[in-house]
Amino acid sequence: MKKILLGSLLILPVMLWAQVAIKAEMIYPVSSTPIRDGVILIKDGKIKSIGTAASISIPADYKIYAAKSVTPGLIDARTVIGMSGVLNIAADQDQLEKSSPIQPELRAIDAYNPEERLVKTARELGITTMHTGHGIGALVSGQTIIVKTKKGTTDQVTLNPFCMLAMTIGPDVSGHFSSPGTKAKQMSMIRTELLKAKDYLKKMSDKDSTKRPNYDLKMDALSKMLKGEIKAMITANRSVDIMNAIRLSKEFNFKLVIDGAAEAYLLINEIKEAKAEIVLHPTMARNEDEMINMNRESAMILTKAGIPVSIESGYESYVPKTRIILYEASVAVSYGMPFEEALKSITLNPSKLLGIDKRVGSLEIGKDADIVLYDGDPFEYTTKVCKVFIEGELVSSVCE
Repeated sequence: MKKILLGSLLILPVMLWAQVAIKAEMIYPVSSTPIRDGVILIKDGKIKSIGTAASISIPADYKIYAAKSVTPGLIDARTVIGMSGVLNIAADQDQLEKSSPIQPELRAIDAYNPEERLVKTARELGITTMHTGHGIGALVSGQTIIVKTKKGTTDQVTLNPFCMLAMTIGPDVSGHFSSPGTKAKQMSMIRTELLKAKDYLKKMSDKDSTKRPNYDLKMDALSKMLKGEIKAMITANRSVDIMNAIRLSKEFNFKLVIDGAAEAYLLINEIKEAKAEIVLHPTMARNEDEMINMNRESAMILTKAGIPVSIESGYESYVPKTRIILYEASVAVSYGMPFEEALKSITLNPSKLLGIDKRVGSLEIGKDADIVLYDGDPFEYTTKVCKVFIEGELVSSVCE
């Protein structure tokens, strides 16, 4: 009897907290018009209702939280958090394997650490979903993964264990390997492997099973890209490298996401024609090396040209190891990006790019209750992220 009673007491708070009401002076659903003096009802981890306080009655058994403003949970479109750790020592840097420049078989799910301190930092600053995995610096560094930043095992927090193949074109590759040493060699090596994958794919589809090749992890991963099951995310910053990525995608007919894209503002028409998607460098990235011609107005320029932008935190080689997309989007606003578009760049746009917009990216009935509460304007420097909900659970609380 005592065991039954104790079990009931443990379950009761969870049941109560699953029913939550959030009141805010301003709610930004992102997919629709902002709601002044709004209310969101959460039940069983999903958004049950959203609208004005005048139109929604809060049930008596709902726990109420108040805020100045509310947005969907933020989505980092490209990071290596959970692969790259806060200590900045070899033991917690798993984002780049340097034994070979082409390793598409490397799985992010095998290396991602949900207990990494940087995951907690991201969560506390409003990031509820991350697209993370193998980093820049290899022609094909490995696979990427989509995770929620809530606590749990890797399997429990994973939304998609294999989202994209992380690739790099440019000087970052030559700095890590003796070969390739030039751009032409980089492209030659990638093409050679993709031609092998094309041949592998053809042979694997042979009706005669005895003629099929042995299963190959590398070829299988590349084949998924060639079949359109996953996208190729190619880090390319200089215009010549971006054009190499575009030519490669046309030649092998794969879905292209250009990551970094420092000089994308020079290639508006080419990017549109290629139907390439953009994960843009952090607004406050440093103008150096292949980023020397980076433009802090790029988010605004690309958006005005009709190219959806997802702003990333990317990768930092020094402590504290990561940027925060909330601040990067805020600075993009100061450089001319409209408020609404900047908010989309860290919510709805990346959710669409990652193929998870049915669950996250905006505040809509039926979607995951991933919600961020602020004590002011989300993009104001002095504003704090007060509370963060992931699937209806309060996972971070700073302000009283």
